[in-house]
Amino acid sequence: MATSEFGQAVRRWRDRVSPEAAGLPVGGQRRAPGLRREELALLAGISVDYVTRLEQGRATNPSDQVVEALARALRLSDDERAYLFRLGGLQPPGPGTVPVHLTPSVQRMLDRLTGTPVAVFDATWTLLQANPSYAALMGDPSGWRGHERNGVWRNFLGLSVRVRHTPQSRRDLQAALVADLRAATARYPADQRLKRLVADLLVRSDRFARLWESGIAGHHQAARKTIDHPWVGAVTLDCDVLTVAGSDLRVMVYTAEPGTQDAGRLELITVLGTQALSG
Repeated sequence: MATSEFGQAVRRWRDRVSPEAAGLPVGGQRRAPGLRREELALLAGISVDYVTRLEQGRATNPSDQVVEALARALRLSDDERAYLFRLGGLQPPGPGTVPVHLTPSVQRMLDRLTGTPVAVFDATWTLLQANPSYAALMGDPSGWRGHERNGVWRNFLGLSVRVRHTPQSRRDLQAALVADLRAATARYPADQRLKRLVADLLVRSDRFARLWESGIAGHHQAARKTIDHPWVGAVTLDCDVLTVAGSDLRVMVYTAEPGTQDAGRLELITVLGTQALSG
């Protein structure tokens, strides 16, 4: 059970994170240099009311997912993150669970690549964080909850995605995603969230179940992707997936050849997305 110190710690750490550092627009009068509750809620993907109740000590049983999301949004160090888990009455994630903590170096990369769509996923293809350019390109993920944030789930359950696929490219992607998920279960046998994800997918998707039972092997590869964007139409980009050594995070980066029509469209998407966020 969380103590009153949990809320005090969240408030203290919220005050030290500037909106600029978190990639948020700065506007209007601010009484403090740090994040507002609304901004922390947006970054963590939880409700403003819940953040308020946590800070005031009226919510005393935060889940592992909530504490992890707050630690990520507040840009806590490894020691601070572990401390927040203990204040929440929880044990910090152990070595048998999927790493979801963004290292300072990965966070700095996200901060600096402001004009490039970048998203960070864990080893199960659950979205951990996306910069504003990625949200503008692929759709705002801030309202996604639970399994909705997982790329395997979205692909097999037919949730809205903007990437254009042929039947063959979809089959190849699904096979690679299943193989990645199978490899993750071998590396992180103690992760209960991963076990629930696989169990739910086996029930909800016959296609996933067939691939899972086949023991398929493979891995997700870089590719050129065409995104059907509601503002500018089709834009074709290079999609590279980088793995962060030591943390098993996957950094997805979309880029365009300079001087091309696709580069111009990507720049327009980024500008319009920034305007929509600040408005």
